[in-house]
Amino acid sequence: MNQTTMNQTTMELTKVSNKNLQARKEQAISAGMANLSAVYVERAKNACLWDVEGNRYIDFGSGIAVSNTGHSHPRIIEAVKAQLDKFSHTCAMITPYAPFVELAEQLIKRVPISEPVKAMFVTTGSEAVENAIKVSRASTGRSGVISFKGGFHGRTCMAMGLTGKMNPYKAGFGPFPAEIYHAQFPNAFHGISVNDAIQSLNDLFFCDIEPSRVAAIIFEPVQGEGGFYQAPPEFAQALREICDQHGIVLIADEVQSGFARTGKMFACEYLGIEPDLMTMAKGIAGGFPISALVGKAKIMDAATPGSLGGTYGGSPLGCVAGLEVLKIIEDEQLCDKALAIGELMGSRLKHLQQSFPVIGDVRVLGAMVAMELVDQSGKPAVDLTKALVTSARERGLILLSCGVRGNVIRLLPPLTIEKEVLDEGLQILEQCLIACG
Repeated sequence: MNQTTMNQTTMELTKVSNKNLQARKEQAISAGMANLSAVYVERAKNACLWDVEGNRYIDFGSGIAVSNTGHSHPRIIEAVKAQLDKFSHTCAMITPYAPFVELAEQLIKRVPISEPVKAMFVTTGSEAVENAIKVSRASTGRSGVISFKGGFHGRTCMAMGLTGKMNPYKAGFGPFPAEIYHAQFPNAFHGISVNDAIQSLNDLFFCDIEPSRVAAIIFEPVQGEGGFYQAPPEFAQALREICDQHGIVLIADEVQSGFARTGKMFACEYLGIEPDLMTMAKGIAGGFPISALVGKAKIMDAATPGSLGGTYGGSPLGCVAGLEVLKIIEDEQLCDKALAIGELMGSRLKHLQQSFPVIGDVRVLGAMVAMELVDQSGKPAVDLTKALVTSARERGLILLSCGVRGNVIRLLPPLTIEKEVLDEGLQILEQCLIACG
């Protein structure tokens, strides 16, 4: 190879492109941290992304329900810039700051819990879940925890054990922490009734662990990664009764469903219950890493001083972003916008269902929307789901799949998406169904 050819090869390898960045990523990043697509984002604005090659994409994923207020909301940017001019980190457990307290005060006002409430901050949804289990055990003096098949609670050790989906989250990582038990989650489309799910829980009490040793039951009001299955109100109310009867802490995992995503501030507001503890992250701060555990003060205060927290927990940047997100949700009426988005998307998907029988089910709760794909025999259409995600990306639409069987397309556009952009994205989705279905 002559020098000219070598120089051309070097230039090609260092050229900024999706392909080259993906090749570099595969050399530098663990294979376990895979990416859905080789789209390397250079900038983002509201509901659109632009990659390093200048291609535009409509984002129906919102960073997995993180950018509910849209990408690069100017109010959040200004709030964080102002905080950066002051300081970026001191550690809230050493020398705290006003936004740390103010965000807790604002969250306490908004959770659907009537008795005194307190909060704590960490960095990720998994950490919020881990701490929910810690304070539940400290409060009850018990060790057992019950979660549900199809649930997703994170990738750290306890959260992974609680998760009810094997691939890719749990396979090869066991053993998991002791005294975690999984019950059935009601799922009408899969033939699991509320009675079936409650009987499954009772079976655990008969066969695996007595209620007096259970510290907590954790559930998602809408299962996220599991497939966007909604907890029926009667199921949640039965859980509340069981927890009250046996002194068990009831934890609502609102990591994906919170902050106006479902048309209410929190999805458990649809269920007619008050949880004891709530985990929240994702949409809390418009893309800045912060998470929270909020719950009844008598439970939260069971943890001894110094036993909760983390170096970056309650980052000042995350706190000021979170305060601005709460204002934006109210000022821009994002709960109402979520309902309008869900009504439009649900209507369009149900219309498409008439022409595409592969759409076995359409599920809508605000702007938390999903369609489950099945073949002619009703079995999960996994290959079609993958093909749709790929086809959409090639046409300029970011879609996310989910589901225990990998056959669900979830739609999570920013709540601030312009109607014409939403329409454009749905048109692309229809083109993909025609091409792949």
